[in-house]
Amino acid sequence: MTAPRLEIDLDKIYHNANTLVARLATRGISVTGVTKASLGSADIANALLRAGVTNLGDSRIDNIEAMRGDHITAPVMLIRSPMLSQVARVVRHTEVSFNTELTVIRALSAAAGDAGRTHGVVLMVELGDLREGILPADLEHTAREVVRLPHLRLCGIGTNLACQSGVIPDSGNMDELSGLADAIEAALGVSLAIVSGGNSANLDWALGPSVTGRINNLRLGESILLGCEPLHRVPIDGLYTDAITFVAEVIELKLKPSQARGRIAQTAFGDSTIFGNRGSIVRAILATGHQDVDPSGLSAPAGMAILGASSDHVVMESGDNALSVGTEVRFGVNYSALLRSMTSRFVIKAAGSGGKRDGGIKF
Repeated sequence: MTAPRLEIDLDKIYHNANTLVARLATRGISVTGVTKASLGSADIANALLRAGVTNLGDSRIDNIEAMRGDHITAPVMLIRSPMLSQVARVVRHTEVSFNTELTVIRALSAAAGDAGRTHGVVLMVELGDLREGILPADLEHTAREVVRLPHLRLCGIGTNLACQSGVIPDSGNMDELSGLADAIEAALGVSLAIVSGGNSANLDWALGPSVTGRINNLRLGESILLGCEPLHRVPIDGLYTDAITFVAEVIELKLKPSQARGRIAQTAFGDSTIFGNRGSIVRAILATGHQDVDPSGLSAPAGMAILGASSDHVVMESGDNALSVGTEVRFGVNYSALLRSMTSRFVIKAAGSGGKRDGGIKF
């Protein structure tokens, strides 16, 4: 099969999702299966739905439209604040969107009226990570406006931590979110169906000894696809960490010096690493690079090391591995490598289960 490619084991993704759904259910927390790193793949979406996720979430309306085109009828949330230019598409293809700006919320109300629909709104609250979110002091005012506007339904509130500044979800910020939910309900006389505490970074808190309070939903992507929690990239007990593998092909294999020769400046991507002289080493060049994947997010096989990368090449020290031109090398991926390689049209996506590849995945 053509390389570079991602080999995606749908059985392992199902297992990871189903395991997390079951564990979180004991804490009264449902799972939104996040599809943004899978580019709206219907195969992956269906694996998540079979595993028991309550609904799907994506940050890109293009991905959601692709899933709708592949007959995914499950409820979908847009988990990034809608672009003002896309509100009509958001109303048409999603049941709920996460919001922070009244200008956009008012436009959603108008678009929902035009479409003869009622659109659900989750208000995102800023609790310290300094990405998206309404300041807690402004939440009641914004919520009142949502309730006042026609064709909208205030579904709940949520927050996002760890992504921008690395703020850890803990009892302090989660209790604050629970308190805000109680306050909004008391002030407005409404019932909030969703209190979304965050993403895969919340798992240590959610599955630990803390009281979960009003938090009844988490949005999980990385933990399902890669089997790790994002705070420290530690594997989650009982989950597969190799559900997705990146494969690249050797196009050159030669014994070369370990140290570059000549005056040294920055590389094509701004690096300036200088290697010490270890004599001659076997250097393998693979037919992939920054245009396909984040090379820093690849985990090389045992005994091999990535020495550097350009747009179209990854250079490795092969060590004692018996490589030849045409050999395929298999890598583990982190979230950055997964996201870039899944987005690249130069990377084949091969679905499979039980260790067998069934062919191209639906995108």
